Amino acid sequence: MNWKIAFCFVLSGSLFYWGCIPPSNEAPTEVSINLEDPVFQKIHDFQDRQFQDSLFPYFHHENPTYRYLAAMAFGSIRDSTANDSLALLLSDPSDEVRAAAAFSIGQAGAVSGELLLLEAFSRKDTIGRYWLANRAILEAIGKCGTEENLRALSTISTYRPVDTMLVEGQALGIYRYALRGLTLPEGTARMLGMATDNHFPADCRTIAANYLYRAPDIQVDSSEASALAAVIDKEEDPRIRMALVVALGKARTEGALADLVRIFAQEKDYRVQCNILRALGNFDYDKGKPTALKALRSNNIQLAKRATQFFLENGDAGDATLYWQLAKDTLPWQAQLGMYQAANRHLPAYYVDYRDAINAELRQRLRGANSPYEKKAVLMALSEFGWNYRYIYREGFQAEAPAIRTATLEALAAISGREDFRAFFGAGYRQVRRELLGMFLESMQTGDPAMIAIAAEALRNEDQNYKAYIQDFGRLDSALVRLELPKEIEAYNELRKTLAFFKDEPEPQAKTPDFNHPIDWTLLNQSTGNQTATIKTPRGNIAIELLPEVAPGTVVNFLALARQGFYTDKAFHRVVPNFVIQGGGLRGDGYGSLDYTIRSELSSLHYLREGYVGMASSGNHTECTQFFITHSPTLHLDGNYTIFGRVASGMDIVHQIQIGDRIEEIALK
Repeated sequence: MNWKIAFCFVLSGSLFYWGCIPPSNEAPTEVSINLEDPVFQKIHDFQDRQFQDSLFPYFHHENPTYRYLAAMAFGSIRDSTANDSLALLLSDPSDEVRAAAAFSIGQAGAVSGELLLLEAFSRKDTIGRYWLANRAILEAIGKCGTEENLRALSTISTYRPVDTMLVEGQALGIYRYALRGLTLPEGTARMLGMATDNHFPADCRTIAANYLYRAPDIQVDSSEASALAAVIDKEEDPRIRMALVVALGKARTEGALADLVRIFAQEKDYRVQCNILRALGNFDYDKGKPTALKALRSNNIQLAKRATQFFLENGDAGDATLYWQLAKDTLPWQAQLGMYQAANRHLPAYYVDYRDAINAELRQRLRGANSPYEKKAVLMALSEFGWNYRYIYREGFQAEAPAIRTATLEALAAISGREDFRAFFGAGYRQVRRELLGMFLESMQTGDPAMIAIAAEALRNEDQNYKAYIQDFGRLDSALVRLELPKEIEAYNELRKTLAFFKDEPEPQAKTPDFNHPIDWTLLNQSTGNQTATIKTPRGNIAIELLPEVAPGTVVNFLALARQGFYTDKAFHRVVPNFVIQGGGLRGDGYGSLDYTIRSELSSLHYLREGYVGMASSGNHTECTQFFITHSPTLHLDGNYTIFGRVASGMDIVHQIQIGDRIEEIALK
């Protein structure tokens, strides 16, 4: 069968005719979630335990809600051996059940799912009865399909802007292909057309714009760049603007540069400005520098911090002393230390006096820093001058605060990973390598999961060939045995990879924690109708609408921790401008957890707007306490990170949160 033709058989205007379906005496098809339903809870328990054989019988249940829930469970289990069974539900009477089955087949990511999905596409659905399913099928093909069907998907021209579900499915499918590293000029042209045509729905345009932002190695010519700039000037939706400015930067033309500089000057949304700074990295440094200097002095700390990243990534040796001067200006400490780091990275080797002065100031700053996160920034700035390795080790290796110990290993790993390691250290590089190796091996004896994880990854540096200097793996083996599971699963998996690397064995599959934490349904039942959590911070309150219908186990875990007061005084340990704020960790450095894990609950929701609340993880089913809140659309996280809430109010506070800010309390009502 010609699958390109199969895609195109769906007629335009399907949504218009949706209301014209006559009454039917057929079996019920509507999905209705009831949190107190014992069967709802039983199916989620089976999902939680990954009891596939217990889920399959529900595929045949007369109640479409149970068929839907059982199908969705496999979106989190992600086992392609279930694809043939799920395929039975692709012809279900319920549109939502079909869509759930398509989602789960896509989640498995196996090419075996492609044919099943293509055969299930409703080619003659002229009234839009299965619009959700067709949308889900198009997206799922993007997760598991071959390049041949990317071409077919990209060249569909019969879908009109009013065919909302179909055009969104096409956009999502092409985008999912891109996240797998598969792009075609036809797909880029289709996404460019969607993103710049305001007749398409805003969500569809946001998806297309994010493709143009994130797709690797796509080309934007001068005429397309002019069209992008014209759209950005008129576009009211910041979700679209912030993605299109990055796409505009891919043109790398003088006209695109001029447009980016002009747009930055008139833009009011800091997130768009952050992405313009990212885009300016594609051009000559001197031409982007004036805009970055303006951003550095912004009252918005997020934007100022992003400006320091511009100088760190794109800076020039001739401006290194300027960065040093700016580091001593009246800037927030985050920006000051970012500029110190840029100065230390780019300063020419022969500027010995300047180098000594910069590093002396950083050492003084380390002694006077007020928080572990400020100390971390100092340590990273010091690491740009590799000869600081002994000082960094001495000052931070045995620090009391976990975040400082973690930063110490990150700094040492950065020094070890320098591309110019031999040239930088000259004749002494062998001695430095031996000392760094000793530091990494010493980390294995600390029992600190963060230090072990970072050191384990650093030891796999092929350029350094550390394994040639290790004859006995006893310290690594004993460190692995001492790690406590499941709470130190991240370090455990990193160290297993390192041991396999040293022993010339195949890389082991990451271990998933065994089921260890059942859902406390009584807690959820007690909270029914009152599923709002308010995160109180010194900057203001953030109200979160919880979503137990899609992630009940995660919501129950969050409610339990909040009721116990666990989150009180926990830090937001990670803040990435125009991406996320992340907090709730036990140690304040992003590593480790309590003595249990919960399962990933991966739904068909999309991170399509700001303010989604997701669970941080180091791989599926490793979640525990850490959560994040998004600054903007983050569609690349879809299907991999549990969504369990969204900001109901206080998004302005989310944008103000800085690294080190504390949670005063999480109140439930």
